[in-house]
Order: sequence, then C-alpha cells, then structure tokens
Amino acid sequence: MKSTNLIPALALAGVLAGSLQAQTPAAAELRKKALEVITPIPAAMPGAENDTPALVALGKKLYFEKRLSGNNQQSCNSCHQVDGGKAGVDHEPTSPGALGKRGGRNSPTTLNAGFHLAQFWDGRAETLADQAKGPILNPIEMGMPNDVDVVQKLRGISAYKKAFAKNFPGEASPLTYDNLAKAIAAFERTLVTRDRFDDFLKGDDKALSAAEQKGLHEFLTVGCTTCHYGPLVGANSYRKVGAVNPYSNTTDKGRIEVTKEEEDLFVFKVPSLRNIALTAPYFHDGASRSLPNAVSQMGWMQLGQKLTDEQVTSITTFLRALNGKGIKGKDTVAAVSSESQGQPAMP
Repeated sequence: MKSTNLIPALALAGVLAGSLQAQTPAAAELRKKALEVITPIPAAMPGAENDTPALVALGKKLYFEKRLSGNNQQSCNSCHQVDGGKAGVDHEPTSPGALGKRGGRNSPTTLNAGFHLAQFWDGRAETLADQAKGPILNPIEMGMPNDVDVVQKLRGISAYKKAFAKNFPGEASPLTYDNLAKAIAAFERTLVTRDRFDDFLKGDDKALSAAEQKGLHEFLTVGCTTCHYGPLVGANSYRKVGAVNPYSNTTDKGRIEVTKEEEDLFVFKVPSLRNIALTAPYFHDGASRSLPNAVSQMGWMQLGQKLTDEQVTSITTFLRALNGKGIKGKDTVAAVSSESQGQPAMP
C-alpha cells in the first residue's frame, strides 16, 4: 500500500470549522457525524473463526513463555503486558531486551492488533503470525540465535510436544516455528477491547458525558480524522510524521527501509487511538510522555494547528472514553506532569 501524506479537502474544511469552536450538537447528530468516519470495533478479528480453544490456550502459554528468549527471562508479555488486564505495553520509551540493550522503537500495544492493516511501525509484517516470529530472533529483543534453536528448546519440554501434536494433527513435525507463530497469533486474536465510545456509536446517548461529547466534536472538527478513522480510530494507513511541520526529534527513516520508496521517508503506520490514554509513552520513539503533549504535537505537526489548551483538554477528555472496559494502565491524562501541553515550541 502506498503511503498517504496529503490532507484531503474535507479535512481542511474540518480544520477551519474547528477554529470556530461551534457548539456541540445533540447526541444523535454527533453520533451520525462520527459514524461517517468511525465505526464500532468488530466482534472478532479476521481469522479468529478458525481458532480453537486449545490453540488459543497454547498461544497464551507461548506468549508468556520466557524460555523463548536467549536468557530465559524475556517473553512477549515483557514488552506487551496483558496480564492482570494491562494495556498491552510496558510504558517504556523503548523496551529493554534479553541482553540489556534497548530496541529502537516504542513497543506498541497488542490489544486489537489483529485489526491493523499490518504489524510493526513500518508495516513490515503482514499478519500477527509474521510479527510473532520477529522479536524472538531479534538480537536486541528476545535474542534467540535462530528458529532451529527455538524449536529444539521447545521439543525438550514434553508439555509442548503434546500440545503441538494435539493442535496440528496429521503433521509429521507439528512443533515448528511457523506453528509456534500461528498459536501466538490465535491468542492475540482474543485481545479485543470494548469501550464506552462504541456504546455511544451503537445508540447509547449516555455512554459519553457532556464533556466527552464535546471532546468528540472537537476531535471531528479540527481534523484528527484525517488520519484517525475506521473502527480502531487509526491503524489503517501510513503517514509521514511531520506532514505539515517537521518532527525534529527523529532520525528514524521509517517505512522507507521496507519499501525503498523515497515517498516513505519518515512515514509510519498511524497508531490506533483505542486505549490510547493507557498506553503512554507516544510516537514511534516514545518521546512524548503524556497524551495532552502528544495531541498538541500532532495538531501542530500533522495539521499545522496551534491547538489551545482548551482544545487539547477537550480532545484528551474524549480519548479517555476509548479506554477498554476492564483494561488497566497508566492514565497520562489524569496525571499530567510538568510536560507542557504546548510543546514543542512553535513560532
């Protein structure tokens, strides 16, 4: 898929409308406007219809399996924490790996990941199974030397030999690296979240407070849906970071390393905003510690707007309504530190 970096005329119209700070429309009218660009999260991820409870159970065990790492201390859950209802992240700018080094990009949440158009910030993995294979063999992340050593390690554990044989019957060698990835993907397809915003979209006027409805109206009118649209409110397109005003913090070239296309320089997958208030820090480099700061920076870099403190507060109030029910995390809206909403410095 080619990257999309131009701001559509409709979004520009929204930017102008947003500057007028129009009165929030009634819930039914607001819902109708929202549904033009955002829909509820589907009931299940693509491919889940083929997953069995036994395969999901195996995948869950592998997701938490520290023996898949070179030091027997690192698992998928180390960087993408989902135990205890956590938000699928480790709240680190970049994650420490099995050998003590840190990765080059922020670890995104695994919640709802199977709905994304592709995996990783640069979209280099097409599916959840493709993605699951990467970190295990990455020398900075889980640090296993090769897939043969991974399989050999698991074959030495009788419980895994039995579980793979049960889930992949008829195969001469059921315990393979491909099947390991398929099992982890099956578990990850269960990580679907539900939130109050979906309840509102489905017709419950009281699912969002008056302040949250005002924030939704602001979100729609200032142009946020130029990039953040669809059921995940993002995660379905690639955009250049700094489309209008440059993002000076990054040397990461982004998707160009995958496509080799010049137009993909500094282009990354647009993150989903579902559970966004619980998944700090933000951006591909984890450089923004708070959600208000991230909203302010996005307004400036992507839309060329100096959002007011009132606008930032209103939008972040709405974004908290995208927290999945029962999902826990560090709420960076409720506890904003000294990091200014107005950063970075703008002319």
